[in-house]
Amino acid sequence: MIEVLTDFRLYRSAVLEPGKNKSPIANALDGQLYDRGWQEKQFQTSTIVDGVVRETPTHKVDCFKNKIAIEIEWNNKDPFYDRDLNNFRLLFDLKAISVGVVITRATELQKIFNELGKGSSYGNSTTHYDKLEPRILGGGAGGCPVLVFGITRSLYVED
Repeated sequence: MIEVLTDFRLYRSAVLEPGKNKSPIANALDGQLYDRGWQEKQFQTSTIVDGVVRETPTHKVDCFKNKIAIEIEWNNKDPFYDRDLNNFRLLFDLKAISVGVVITRATELQKIFNELGKGSSYGNSTTHYDKLEPRILGGGAGGCPVLVFGITRSLYVED
């Protein structure tokens, strides 16, 4: 994970490229993690009440390895943070993960997006650090430790 984040650069061309289901930026990050043995994972969980089993599968984690769960939230709607933190809480309580990691964008990048004419695509209600911090400080992940990496302007490259 550290290698991937150390080598990552936010290229102008990637910001300008239209996203489909997943942005080229998120694809670049998780693709590098997959190349290093990380995998997308949905945990199969269930609850038993009076002998009745209820399947309760979790939301898929973007990247999982060695009890570390990573979510890459580049440009989703900010309620996705609630889903991710709740999933971290549940998986931590079930001892399936030891830590949750969120890779997101620093709020300061909005200036770059505005300059590139992409500001409306990266609006205030999308995932960026200032939307995540109050959710973590408010206990959104329960007892699960959460490590956050915010992609900052220093990683931006005009290509």
